[in-house]
This record gives sequence, structure tokens and C-alpha cells, in this order.
Amino acid sequence: MRAFLGDPRRHDLLPCALTIGNFDGVHLGHQKMLARLRHEAAARGLPTALLTFEPHPREFFARSQPPARLSVLRDKLQFLAEEERVDYVFVYRFNHAFSRMPAELFMREVLQQQLQTRYLLIGDDFQFGADRKGNFELLSACPDFVTEAMPSVLVAGERASSTLVRDTLAAGDLQRAATLLGRPYQISGKVMHGQKLGRTIGFPTANVHLPHLRPALQGVFVVEVDTPQGRLGGVASLGKNPTVTDSQHYKLEVHLFDFHGDLYGQRVSVHFLKKLRDEARYDDLNELVAQIERDAASAKTYLTSLQRDQA
Repeated sequence: MRAFLGDPRRHDLLPCALTIGNFDGVHLGHQKMLARLRHEAAARGLPTALLTFEPHPREFFARSQPPARLSVLRDKLQFLAEEERVDYVFVYRFNHAFSRMPAELFMREVLQQQLQTRYLLIGDDFQFGADRKGNFELLSACPDFVTEAMPSVLVAGERASSTLVRDTLAAGDLQRAATLLGRPYQISGKVMHGQKLGRTIGFPTANVHLPHLRPALQGVFVVEVDTPQGRLGGVASLGKNPTVTDSQHYKLEVHLFDFHGDLYGQRVSVHFLKKLRDEARYDDLNELVAQIERDAASAKTYLTSLQRDQA
């Protein structure tokens, strides 16, 4: 898979079969859409391409209260590259000028001239252009490419969508979220220097940088973490850490079991397996330490049972 940021006209590109969307989380609905795109592209002898946007348009229009982002761009590209789901990904900067582009101009300049679209597959609720005036009827009237709409994909009787994944994560139902995604939910980021309080209470933590203001889930979790040293089990806290700070910023802190190395500056991927509890405020550090000990014991028990089931 090749990814392009910005205008693709500086590259040698062939006519393509294209789909458009945010693809936040790359859930099973997205994956089935890409499988159909691949099938239709093969029938026409075309490469597959995906057009997405950064930032997420809803983030752009609601900067003070952005929606929870399921995946950062790096993770999205990783998910799209897995199993060769798509040949090309085009990432367009979503800004004020782009948001005000009339639908007809978007069709002519972006779809026809820049991306050389010959086949277009969109979701059944897709709208585009200034004031969201572009729709399936407008696209299907264009004679230069064939447009088809993908019907909703049902998973366990529900329409698979990024919104449903967000709601499921917010409710703490990680098993259901994993079913919708086709994998455990994950957050990736670099390990940053923090307050280092965990070292003083016997539970050193990796402070993982959160690239977005609002995470999709909060609480204390059983996790597995991909590190440069391999995959390790642990327990993670994602929230505002009210016992030790009054900050309104969210933090992801991970205590890894049986690990004594240095991860500062390295990128890790945290896979959320089970929610243990909501975040809580404690009167003193002794209460906090006692709760962390209980959380760690619960996480180890869960991971041991998981390994036994997989054996």
C-alpha cells in the first residue's frame, strides 16, 4: 500500500476504483466495503484507492467539543495496509477552504482530475461538499465514472459504524467493541516522561502520549502492549488521575508486568482487553496503592485465564 498526503497529481497514478470516508477505526463495516471495492476493481482491471481526511471533519467543525477519535492516522494507515486491503490511500487536509468547496467542484477537480476515478463505492449515507449538498444522486449522474452505494453491514444484528464502536467503548463493553472492530481496541503513542509517581509507590508506569483531546474510553483496564521488546501484559489507567492531580487532561498510564526496561521515546500499542472499573478519587496514596494492587491481581488472573483458553 502507498499513502499520499495532499494533492496526488505530482505522482504517476493510474485511473482507479475509489472509496471515500473517514474510516475511523477501520471496523468490520469498513473492511467489508474494502473487500467489495477490491472485487469491483479486479473486474475492471483497476487498482483500489481510498480518500480520507485529516483532521476528521467533525473535529474541524467542533473544535471545542471534538468527538472521540478511534484511531490516529498512523494506526488507520496500519490497519488499511494489513492484508493488502487497498493499494493507495490519499489523505487530504480538511480545512476551511476544503469545507467550502462546492460538491460539483469536488467531483470535477478531486474525483475526476486528481484521482482519475473510474469506479466509486460510497456508503449509503454519504454526503459531501459545501453544506453537504453532494449525494449519491449527484455522483451517479456523472458519466465519467460508475457510482455504487454500499448497503449497511450488520454485525450481530446491528449496523456497524464508528459511532456504534464509540458508544460501545464508552459503555466499557470491550468484547462487543472487539467484535465490531474484528480485533481488540488499541491506542498507539510514544512513551513520554511523566511525574514518575508510580516508581515511588512500587508501580512504575509508561506514560503513553494521547494525540487527541478526548479518548473513546475511560477507566482501568486489562491490557496487552506491543513494545520493541515484544508483547507484554499489564494494567492501564486512562483518565484524569483525580487522586494526584486536578488537571483536565487525559492520561494513559500503563503498568507492565515483569518488565524493567526503559521505553521512553519509543512507540507502543496498547490493546484493551477488559474493563476492570471506572476511575475513582482516593483520600490518600495508601488507598490508591491498595486499589492498584487489587487491579494488578485481577489483571494477572484474567491474562492467565486468557492464555489458558488460547493454549
